[in-house]
Amino acid sequence: MVWMPKYLDLDELSEEDRMLKEEVHRFAEEVIRPASIELDRMPPEERVKPGSPYFKVWKQIKKLGYHRMYLPENKGGPGLTPLQRYILFEEIAWGSLGFATALGVDMIPFVSAAFFGTPEIYEDLVVPWIEDSEGKFHGCWGVTEPEHGSDYLITLREEPELVAKFGKGNVVAEKDGDEWVISGQKSAWVSSAPVATHCGLHAQLKGSRSIAEGLFCIVPLDADGVKKGRPADMLGMRDDPQGELFFDGVRIPEHYVVVAPGFFYGVFFDQLLCLTSCGMGAFAVGLARACFEEALHYARQRVQGGVPIVKHKNVKLKLYEMFEKVETARYYVRKATEYTHKKIIEQQTADASPRHARAAQIYAKKIAYEVAHDALQIFGAYGLIKEFVIEKFFRDARCMLIEDGTVEVLSLEAAEDVIDNYEKEFYDVNHVMRVLG
Repeated sequence: MVWMPKYLDLDELSEEDRMLKEEVHRFAEEVIRPASIELDRMPPEERVKPGSPYFKVWKQIKKLGYHRMYLPENKGGPGLTPLQRYILFEEIAWGSLGFATALGVDMIPFVSAAFFGTPEIYEDLVVPWIEDSEGKFHGCWGVTEPEHGSDYLITLREEPELVAKFGKGNVVAEKDGDEWVISGQKSAWVSSAPVATHCGLHAQLKGSRSIAEGLFCIVPLDADGVKKGRPADMLGMRDDPQGELFFDGVRIPEHYVVVAPGFFYGVFFDQLLCLTSCGMGAFAVGLARACFEEALHYARQRVQGGVPIVKHKNVKLKLYEMFEKVETARYYVRKATEYTHKKIIEQQTADASPRHARAAQIYAKKIAYEVAHDALQIFGAYGLIKEFVIEKFFRDARCMLIEDGTVEVLSLEAAEDVIDNYEKEFYDVNHVMRVLG
């Protein structure tokens, strides 16, 4: 019998697509999910020790080359299609939201350097990362700070007066000869920070008004002046350690600055968020599908009133509603991913639509939480105990409403884009029509 993932895919998948889906799902089921459950039950300090299951799985992820998924062939990658990248993310998140997040943040510093950095940083850092099959490299994404959480995402667009008053960053960078000196703190919510080797870091230019006037650089986390905080003891997402990063006069060479201060920094940050939004959307769909499948399996096995509860009409309706939500989220996120990846990765035009990418993340996150909530309800009291994985999934889904930007802030940011830009193409087209008579 040919082994395949359980759900029917309405897209016409190529043979290569199906093989990838099968490979990643098997890995998620046999390796990732068991390790994620083990990590979830461990104290934070134990998760980051060298013998932790985290590092065993991470080494296998690297050996399979999944970290190269965003790179085209001419930059050392496998040249996957947008659909194939989506499939990979959904299947890994089906196994573990934590490991999916770890894979996502690992790519941010190095993929950014591959696209926007100098040939020197490509040779110094990107090539060794591409060739890593032992888990020696692990990136993280240094965004949020003690005084800036999800608001970091919209500070670039706020009114100038508010930005000047409230938008000053904690981490600052100053040019000193042919080096940059970095000082400050990133908050405890930096995914993978306790286990990372390099950080893709956002820092404010020293002496500037706000974090909008910043740069993006790569900082080796073994550099002098770097200190890691203790791993946070989180409600969910416990299979990807999170923690603080402190920078005390850390020096990096000039070519480690991937995006220098200036106009393009804001464009880069915005387009990076388009990519991460699509990734988070895929993660949310994978988690939602995992919740739905657990509930369906349980409802078929659990007997109450003399019959499996799947026979009860209220459970039937709830399962259908969950199925409907997973399917609609999947195909919207896929469409947003196809559009965004073509714009940013293939065409490199840097004009992907933020409102559509944010909507994909927001919608899928909400769906994941709703499906997790309904799945746990089907389990009843059994859903409250750790013997059933749905309890972990529910906690992870709740964390998603905050991770990578709260749904409220993301919605506000998307709303600004809708208000400012929704009708621009419409008006431009009408203007042309009027000119042509």
